[in-house]
Amino acid sequence: MDLGLQQKVYVLTGATRGLGLASARELAADGARVVLSGRSAESVDAAVAELGGPEHAHGVVADNADPGTAGRLVEAAQERFGRLDGVLISVGGPAAGPVVLAGDEAWRGAFESVFLGALRIARTAAGALSEGGVIGFVLSGSVREPISGLGISNGLRPGLAMAAKSLADELGPRGIRVVGLLPARIDTDRVRELDSLSGDPEAARARASAAIPLGRYGTPEEFGKVAAFLLSPAASYLTGVMVPVDGGALRGL
Repeated sequence: MDLGLQQKVYVLTGATRGLGLASARELAADGARVVLSGRSAESVDAAVAELGGPEHAHGVVADNADPGTAGRLVEAAQERFGRLDGVLISVGGPAAGPVVLAGDEAWRGAFESVFLGALRIARTAAGALSEGGVIGFVLSGSVREPISGLGISNGLRPGLAMAAKSLADELGPRGIRVVGLLPARIDTDRVRELDSLSGDPEAARARASAAIPLGRYGTPEEFGKVAAFLLSPAASYLTGVMVPVDGGALRGL
């Protein structure tokens, strides 16, 4: 199946590792050009090299919480590759812990990065995209069900998903799509870190796997393939959807 990604240009935030990098790999493998961001020059340079160098990828050192990041990323895509076809907005998860122990500063910091930073990038991208463009949000299964021990994430992700749904209504008349991805137990550094908080990461992984109908954690590559499809012209009639990538872990429809 041809996804129609040849020569398309996508911005991916937080894409020097984990789900963002996996998505960038799949887009680049199908012929797209990518602009990716990360917080350190070293990680950005390594990701660009892995994706085939400057002909295929361009890196920007940036933090989603910085108000200037959105404009810098859009400008980088237009200046380096001459166009912008979509964005995939991802950010590292907030600190783990229950709601009752999360102080105001932890909430404010997470809000700036996870929520406001993501919306700022989406708004800026919307101003630069034309018909056929797409805005994707990497969210979490916590959009639909709270995840134990992730109080801040449980508080912010559902609101961001609803904002994405609203954007789909607002941008649909211009032919711009908005989609969300809801990963659960994907085998990334982040998930392994969360498993380790239990004191016995192997036991935690076994318990979590047993609750997944497919009986295992997903791979970053599996997530990346779903992301590449949703961002591609092959998904041209999908908007306003929240797609679980979770092996069946979410029980609701």
